[in-house]
Amino acid sequence: MEELLKHERIDYIGQKDLKIIQAGDVFSFSLDSVLLAKFVYVPIQKGKLIDLCTGNGVIPLLLSRRTKGKIIALDMQEKLCDMAERSVRLNGLHDRIKILCNDLTQLESSFLDGSYDVVTCNPPYFKRTNERDVKKSLHTAMARHEMYCTLEDCVRTMSRLLKQGGKGAFVHRPNRLVELLELMKKYRLEPKRLQFVHPKNGSDANIVLIEGTKDGKADLKVLPPLTVYDHNNVYTAEIKEILYGG
Repeated sequence: MEELLKHERIDYIGQKDLKIIQAGDVFSFSLDSVLLAKFVYVPIQKGKLIDLCTGNGVIPLLLSRRTKGKIIALDMQEKLCDMAERSVRLNGLHDRIKILCNDLTQLESSFLDGSYDVVTCNPPYFKRTNERDVKKSLHTAMARHEMYCTLEDCVRTMSRLLKQGGKGAFVHRPNRLVELLELMKKYRLEPKRLQFVHPKNGSDANIVLIEGTKDGKADLKVLPPLTVYDHNNVYTAEIKEILYGG
């Protein structure tokens, strides 16, 4: 059992076959990351995968249940990287998941070698923050706001990591979808699959999932939307399947 530090706890993911270390003083994982881990294409038997802005590592943990490939998880916050590393060991996945604590804007060119099959990214959603948010929680402000990397930084890095024909996937807010699509096209990531997520039936979408192919041909498919809650504020059958169905 991994030793827990002050404010830390162990939570279960999905069918409770995965454990993750979380803490009240840093940004915990949300439904967005779970949806991205389920949405993205992954090779089953082998391959090289990397998750950018991994936070406490929920996406690589979930991807490990879908692929036998090697996974790297990258984040620049040392506290989150330490939690992610201990979560990996807690689940006995240290031979398949490697945590890398680094700034994605400062990666060495030798690392950006275009050899990855899949790259995922749940980036900071908001362009700027204020001093009050930073004072309240620097860790949370960094996870939610573009303090040290922009959306363009994330798309550029994803493209440089991917091999030709590789898959790159983002989760983001719909109000930045046009910007994200433009950046993907700019950096040779052809949008291929897109799905909107709605809190309830009839409400505006508040999440968008998008996957692109490096140097792919234009052929975008808009998938049927996902609805999170039914009229009783209970998870819909689709969301229950994503969360608990394996």
